Amino acid sequence: MVRVKTNIVTAVEIHGRNASDSKMLPALVTTTAENFQIAEVSADKGYASRANADAICETWRDSVYLLCSSHRGNGGGTWTKMYHYFQCRRNDSLQHYQKRSNVESTFSMMKRKFRDSLRSKTDVAIVNETLCKVLSHNLVVLIHEMHELGIDPVFWTEKAA
Repeated sequence: MVRVKTNIVTAVEIHGRNASDSKMLPALVTTTAENFQIAEVSADKGYASRANADAICETWRDSVYLLCSSHRGNGGGTWTKMYHYFQCRRNDSLQHYQKRSNVESTFSMMKRKFRDSLRSKTDVAIVNETLCKVLSHNLVVLIHEMHELGIDPVFWTEKAA
């Protein structure tokens, strides 16, 4: 998961090459909610499922923008509420929906800065290398935001003698 304004990666799940991203969304939302205040969740139609809608609304109760062109509003529960919300406020929903492209921007930032290949050979090393790239990305973004916002960090203070 990625913060919209800062492109900070807030949660990471790394599984095998053929793992389904959609099934990882509830864990990512839960992890993000432990450390950040979630204002909204934007995801493309690949994440549109009843399980994801329910998981997101357990963590965050306001509007969520999960869209699926084949859905017609049946199925009940959170899923139906999201569909009708989208239909009633289509233009507003589409503006929020465009924020999901920031995830792709974040991946692009990481690939430009740290290259798009991994040198590791074993599965454990590949996961560790990927996590290091994400951590490095977050540090770069943090340093950039410190300078952009004029924040002077205080890491420690001198003890009084």
